[in-house]
This record gives sequence, structure tokens and C-alpha cells, in this order.
Amino acid sequence: MITNLVKIFLPTTIAFIVGILFTPLATHYFYKYKMWKKKVRNTEDDISLAFKAIHEKKEQTEVSTPCVGGIIIWVSVLFTILLFFILALIFPNDIFTKLNFLSRSQTFIPLTLFILGSILGLIDDILEINGKSNITRDSNWYTKLKISIIVAFGLIAGYWFFFKLGMSSIHIPFDGSWQLGIFIIPFVILVMLGTFSGGVIDGIDGLSGGVLAAIFGSYTFIAFTHNQIDLATFSGVITGAILAFLWFNIPPARFYMGETGMMPLTITLATIAFLTDTVLILPIIAFALVATSLSSSIQMFSKKYFGKKVFLVAPLHHHFEALGWPTYKITMRYWVLSIMFAIIGIILATIS
Repeated sequence: MITNLVKIFLPTTIAFIVGILFTPLATHYFYKYKMWKKKVRNTEDDISLAFKAIHEKKEQTEVSTPCVGGIIIWVSVLFTILLFFILALIFPNDIFTKLNFLSRSQTFIPLTLFILGSILGLIDDILEINGKSNITRDSNWYTKLKISIIVAFGLIAGYWFFFKLGMSSIHIPFDGSWQLGIFIIPFVILVMLGTFSGGVIDGIDGLSGGVLAAIFGSYTFIAFTHNQIDLATFSGVITGAILAFLWFNIPPARFYMGETGMMPLTITLATIAFLTDTVLILPIIAFALVATSLSSSIQMFSKKYFGKKVFLVAPLHHHFEALGWPTYKITMRYWVLSIMFAIIGIILATIS
């Protein structure tokens, strides 16, 4: 027990420290090369004048704030993983072999998708930095391409789960398992698309970092209770890296997460949910992501088919801004709800 706890907490702490130490260097680079969006998203035309004034002021800040803060997260994660992997190779004794948490059955596929998502997200951010918003925001072909790539990621994960790990069912809380057979592959794809859509939460200083830290922190505990120590360590390392990012992302944000942070985190979250067999509990643990994604979908559907809006502005956190809530209150309340739902999810995953 003590050994497993050390295995989880030591890499988690190192990931946090690496992120804290790496950030000043990264921030200098971000600002030196002006790695921010050259054009921010337009707000909806028929919103309150008060919200427009707030948003215009925020836009002025966003234009000069780097949008690739996610680099800090994945650099911290990859450095920590490589550190313990190399130490296990150089010193193949019981201590360092035990601390190495790179394994075929637990961390290989989430790490692979984490890396691929980071690269794809970085490409998206670089296009924004270079002023190619006509491609990233207004091109149907680009949107379809991104969705196709996420589908491919889901296909890779589903193939690995079914053919390599023998997974063919999902756990239904308090009601046993539901056998899907090979249809678990398309189900993985659907879940991954769903978590990916939750990336729109990255819209207010400190919001996405706090929410995702609570989510991955809960999966650290869940994986530990399932005796998936390597996966628990991987989730803990991601949590530590997110907390290091959040240290500098609280208002006023020194940088934003960007797609290079949101994309790997959301698609990795889906793989961890399947590996811990808690995919049906995921919507509870990630309630903030689900609510934010649904608000955008509901808004688009209502405007297209009924010609009216359900929310003043979508996603949901901007709706609260339009109502006059200060951004720090929105952020803190999202954090509180995320922690609460994470605890509920942990309890369900533990007792069901």
C-alpha cells in the first residue's frame, strides 16, 4: 500500500515541480514570439450591451495573451514519464523498476493518444497564431478533418481495447455489465467525440484548469481503488501538470490552455474512463464538460430549427457572464461543482 502511494505521489509531485520550473522559460518564449491568436472569436450580435463591453475588454487582453499554455502540461507529463522510464533502464533494481509506470495494459494507449492529441492541437493553435482563423473557424473541411482525426483516435483506442486487452463490455453501476462485443469500438469513438466536444470550456481564466484537475484527480483515486497503479500514477501526473498550469492561469491568466492542452486531455480522459470501466460514470465526474458541451449543442439546434436562442450566449459559462456574473465567481463555482461531482463519481465507482 505504502509503496503504491509513493509510486503515485512522487511522479505527481515531480510533474507539478517540472511545470512550475518550466513555465517561466516557456512564458518568455510565448511572449517573445507572440504566440497568441491574431483574431478572437466574435460574440453574438443580440446580447446585452453590458456583456459586449466586458467581452470587448477581454478581447483586448486575449489578443496579447499566448494560447499555447497546454505545452506546459504535456511537457511536464512527458518529462516525468521519460524520467522514470530511463531511470528504470539505467538502474534496473526493484525501486526504479517499481516507479516506472509505462505499461502495455494500462498506460500505453492513453499516453499514445495524449501525444497525438498534443501534436494535433498544437497544429491548430499554430494556425490561429499565424492568423489562419479562416481555416480553423470558418472552413467546413477543416472541421470535418478534425472530427475524422478524433474518430481515427477512437478507432485506435477501440481496436486496442477489444483486440489487445480483450475488453468487450462496459460496467453498468449497480446492474452488472453490458456486453457489446466488437461494438465496443464504435462506442469508444462516440465517447471520445463527446469528451472532445467538452473542450469549449477553455474560455475564462482558470476555468478549464480547475475543472480538469478535479476530473483527473478523481480518476487517480478511482484507478488506485481498482489496483491499476500505473494508470493511477499516469492520471496523477496529468493532475500535477494541470495544477502547475493552473498556478499561472488563475486571473489574470499569463496564458491560455489552447487546443494543444484541451485536445490531449479530453481524448485521454475517454481512454482512462474505459480502462477503469467507469465510462457510464464519466458524465457525472465530468459534469462541467458535459453541461458546457450540451449548452453549445442546444444553442445551435434551437437557433437552426426554431430561430431562437436558449442561452444568452453559448457555451454556458459565457451565458453566466452575459447575466452579469463576475468571471471569478463563474470560475470558482465551476470548481466547486467539479469537485462535488468528482466526489460523487468516486463514490459510485467505488461502491458499484
